[in-house]
Amino acid sequence: MAQTIKLALAGAGAFGIKHLDALRNIPDVQVVSLVGRTLEPTKEVAARYDIPHVTTDLQESLARSDVDAVILCTPTQIHASQAIACLRAGKHVQVEIPLADSLADAEEVLRAQEAAGKVAMVGHTRRFNPSHQWVHKKVLAGELGIQQMDVQTYFFRRKNINALGRPRSWTDHLLWHHAAHTVDLFAYQSGEIVAAHALEGPIHPELGIAMDMSVQLKSRTGAICTLSLSFNNDGPLGTFFRYICDNGTYIARYDDLIDGRDNRIDVSKVDVSMNGIELQDREFVAAIREGREPNAAVAQVLPCYRVLGALERQLNQGA
Repeated sequence: MAQTIKLALAGAGAFGIKHLDALRNIPDVQVVSLVGRTLEPTKEVAARYDIPHVTTDLQESLARSDVDAVILCTPTQIHASQAIACLRAGKHVQVEIPLADSLADAEEVLRAQEAAGKVAMVGHTRRFNPSHQWVHKKVLAGELGIQQMDVQTYFFRRKNINALGRPRSWTDHLLWHHAAHTVDLFAYQSGEIVAAHALEGPIHPELGIAMDMSVQLKSRTGAICTLSLSFNNDGPLGTFFRYICDNGTYIARYDDLIDGRDNRIDVSKVDVSMNGIELQDREFVAAIREGREPNAAVAQVLPCYRVLGALERQLNQGA
């Protein structure tokens, strides 16, 4: 019987609950501590998931001897500092995407991981969705060559609310959060990114962020990517990936995949689950047990944040 991995989860909001649901399906894993911004709602979530310890202070969880690892589903702006705190406390850590909202902070997390020698992974879920895994396996087998990725990331978020329709305590960002998914996935599927350009629309007067953005990428293989992002789009919502390949066209939406003629592709046998979050969490737990670097380790995804940093400099210079 495998040793039980005991976890603390910080961030009891919409995405934290997705992880709690996923972790229920992984054998020999127990969430022993839940960290939230306010105590009473966090207690309610803990009661639903039978989590014995509840706190509003991450340090309290890090001080517990029964916590082996931490999953961070907290606001973007504190991802890096909290990930570093976890590593310095001797805990393995998975931080939800994005790793940081600056290249300097992302690099600091990598230094902390190297010093601690612990597993440090980032929630780049697209690497784990069965739809994208199916494409990745075909690319590695030499059966597909990607010519272009055409990606739409669309939400309707003119007010600062989360996926549950509740007010957020922080502001989301098209570049450092939503573009990070595609920048990393494009490099994962097509190779190192050698050129990147971005344009952004007007800054929202209250949220202080661009509500529309366009990103263009080119990989060392010659493949190109066009990414359109918006917080102004009133449906359909989510992210749609069109892979235009030398041997077919494929459209991925989260865990589902169809070809260019709307024929559904069965990806149910690609992995042990059809839930990308669960597969991501399974990789985190397996890497801890096996003492190895996980897929989407901090070191592996850092090139994505270098590209995001370069794009941010372009946007600031054009302001």
